[in-house]
Amino acid sequence: MPLVTTGELVTRAASARSAVAAFNIITLEHVEAVIAGAESLDAPVVLQVSENAVKFRYGRLLPLARAAVTAAERAAVPVALHLDHVQSDDLLRQAADAGFGSVMYDAAHLPYAENLAATRVAADWAHSQGLWIEAELGEVGGKQGRPPLDAHAPGARTDPAEARAFVTDSGVDALAVAVGSAHAMTERTATLDHDLLKRLTTTLDVPLVLHGSSGVRDDELTAAVAGGIAKVNVGTALNIAMTGAIREFLAAHPAAVDSRTYLSVGRDAMADAARRIIQLLGR
Repeated sequence: MPLVTTGELVTRAASARSAVAAFNIITLEHVEAVIAGAESLDAPVVLQVSENAVKFRYGRLLPLARAAVTAAERAAVPVALHLDHVQSDDLLRQAADAGFGSVMYDAAHLPYAENLAATRVAADWAHSQGLWIEAELGEVGGKQGRPPLDAHAPGARTDPAEARAFVTDSGVDALAVAVGSAHAMTERTATLDHDLLKRLTTTLDVPLVLHGSSGVRDDELTAAVAGGIAKVNVGTALNIAMTGAIREFLAAHPAAVDSRTYLSVGRDAMADAARRIIQLLGR
């Protein structure tokens, strides 16, 4: 079916008090696995390509993007394509022509004023191209002489009043908030600040996004969705599933050399992981 936009899926999820799952993809096996997991539940899903994934693919966006678009157009469920954690303005400006309907512009590592200025420019450009744009705000730097904190540094938290000003002044369509999760966690030990999330939900009039969700327990995730999170980003959980399945297969079949044998096992494991998360979020 035709590509949909992330904005459509997030708006629909927010109105239903659920969340759409957004999975970071690296290989074609990731793409196929995520779509298979979504199709098994007749649920929409977001495919995300990060700037780091583009760097891994020799700095070329189009090969993976074209594969994702082709797979999405042949999917039996609505699929959106999102360019994630973009810091490069050059990469940002490739988004529309590559088939993306949304971008996450990441200037959260900068001091507040610089983050705001860069994000405002990015939002203006994105909207001129018909793109939905997400940004991120962690803890503003400079308090008590501290340097800026990345949105997912330990202890970083998004201040509701600053977030309201940031959304208003930047013009973004959604905001990723720092409430206790962290990127690349391989153990599910993160505890979210649900009181802060409630304050952010009541303060902001744009959808809220949770990054680093692989390290968050099921009960914490469902509470976050109930508390107002409308988009949940997942990456590491897929890689854990794929790597574990391949390791197990190769240990049992040390003579295996046909990559299809172990990549198919890894793909199936990722599809199972995607299915579980999509179902958990209320589809």
